[in-house]
Amino acid sequence: MSIDRPIDPAALAETEPLLPPPPRRGVVPLLRGLSRHARRFVSRRTPKGLYARSLIIIIAPMVLLQSVVAFVFMERHWQTVTQRLSAAVVQDIAAVIDMIDTFPDTADYAQVSRIARERLKLNVLVLPPEPLPAPAPKPFFNILDGILSEEITRQINRPFWIDTLGESRIVEIRIQLPNHMLRIFAPRNSAYASNSHIFLVWMVGTSLVLILIAILFLRNQIRPIQKLAQAAEGFGRGQPMPPDFRVRGASEVRRASLAFIQMRDRIERQIEQRTQMLNGVSHDLRTVLTRFRLQLALLEENEDRRELEQDVDEMGRMLEGYLAFAKGEGGEEVGELDLERVFARFESEAALKGRRIESDVIGDPRVSVRPDAFVRCLGNLVANALRHGSAVRLAARHDDRWLSVSVEDDGPGIEAAQREDVFKPFVRLDEARNIDAGGTGLGLAIARDVARSHGGDILLSESSLGGLKALVRIPA
Repeated sequence: MSIDRPIDPAALAETEPLLPPPPRRGVVPLLRGLSRHARRFVSRRTPKGLYARSLIIIIAPMVLLQSVVAFVFMERHWQTVTQRLSAAVVQDIAAVIDMIDTFPDTADYAQVSRIARERLKLNVLVLPPEPLPAPAPKPFFNILDGILSEEITRQINRPFWIDTLGESRIVEIRIQLPNHMLRIFAPRNSAYASNSHIFLVWMVGTSLVLILIAILFLRNQIRPIQKLAQAAEGFGRGQPMPPDFRVRGASEVRRASLAFIQMRDRIERQIEQRTQMLNGVSHDLRTVLTRFRLQLALLEENEDRRELEQDVDEMGRMLEGYLAFAKGEGGEEVGELDLERVFARFESEAALKGRRIESDVIGDPRVSVRPDAFVRCLGNLVANALRHGSAVRLAARHDDRWLSVSVEDDGPGIEAAQREDVFKPFVRLDEARNIDAGGTGLGLAIARDVARSHGGDILLSESSLGGLKALVRIPA
């Protein structure tokens, strides 16, 4: 026997878990998403240069102002004047129609035509009744056609036909009367403000002159900024100061140019001082190493002597690597380098060691770089590939914007998490690469330093050969 009890909602809520309400997308996130997409759309289609953006800042408000003024003039002044002129012409025609309706028995309407011609400047013809012509196609934009039709309907309210597109100085109007066909030829300037285009011509002409003056002045103000940007970019690539660069322009641009020149001079003095110091240190240490070699030459030939000679040779190689990394190639001038000859030299050197290198050059093999530094950059990458792989492939692509050189090998490669660490000085990966007894861990660091001094960089990735791929990209 069962007893039905009322269900307690609280107890039901405790026993059954409440499902989360379905997610609802509010209006605010939707508006934010639309705003973000709109900003991206505008950003992709707006010019990126300072000169073009400055022109838009000057021209856009002027065009907007002219458009508003033209619209207000067309909507208010031009339309109002045309409506009043058309109303006056229709009133005169209505007066002529009243004269004809008042004296219907008049056999000759020559007096009506004379009065209309002399007093109202209307050429009126009273013709026998005939059907109106077919309606002419209405023009896309003709303010006179619409206003004149409205006034005839409002004041006369009889079947009519108008032609505002025929002869430029005459407007033809036909009105069907009970016993006659009234044909009127009115001067266009009596019903239409025909001189309004003069205002538009003056407005547009003045705007063009002002825009031309603004472009000339703006170009003179933007040019020093462009020259400063070119000089800074060239300095980053190790190029000399452009011969036409000088301090000019607005006061802010002059201060920026002076600051750049002073900064460049300080950096060049610092590099020169460091180079002189390193040359002195190199000379002193090489003298000590030479004395060590002379002393070793006087010793007897034995195992200890050979070990000491190996230590001195290793110390000499390490010294050369350290000095090369610290000194860099900043003082070298930019020149032309033939990549095909460089690749051929790498192939010959690899053949002497019993290795094989495949090379391919797409585009112009002649590039403008600092030759010694760039050859050293590629040489370090090729030596690294030959040290850890049996097959090496070189590929270069040179177009109008970029020079890309890839060095691939079939060695053990480097894991993605450790690829940035190998560019740090004195870092060698024991697991990914074999340790070279004479290496210092500076080869890739020197290579990236050279690439970045040219305004580019080196990226490491997995090679299609199964090993490591080093990609050098610098601006062409």
